[in-house]
Amino acid sequence: MELEFIGEIFYWRGPSPFHFVTVPEAESAEIHAIAREVTYGWGAIPVDGRIGDTAFTTSLFPRDGGYVVPIKDAVRRAEDVDDGDVVTVLLTVRPRR
Repeated sequence: MELEFIGEIFYWRGPSPFHFVTVPEAESAEIHAIAREVTYGWGAIPVDGRIGDTAFTTSLFPRDGGYVVPIKDAVRRAEDVDDGDVVTVLLTVRPRR
């Protein structure tokens, strides 16, 4: 499954600080429909992602009935984006190993 969407980068200061982009409702519903087939535990969904020219591997985290994409510092630096910036995210859901 491949998905492309636009979202704003936000900073979450929780116990493990990180930057995220929220997956929109429609795309979250598509992911949720196949989640049981691809999750490797506690609802995390393995994905390959791309923002601009930068490819990365991560896992979507469940949040508020949808999902969020963690955006690594290396990706933000490479693409010169930060908290509050709007980005286009391309995701490919990876099969469970």
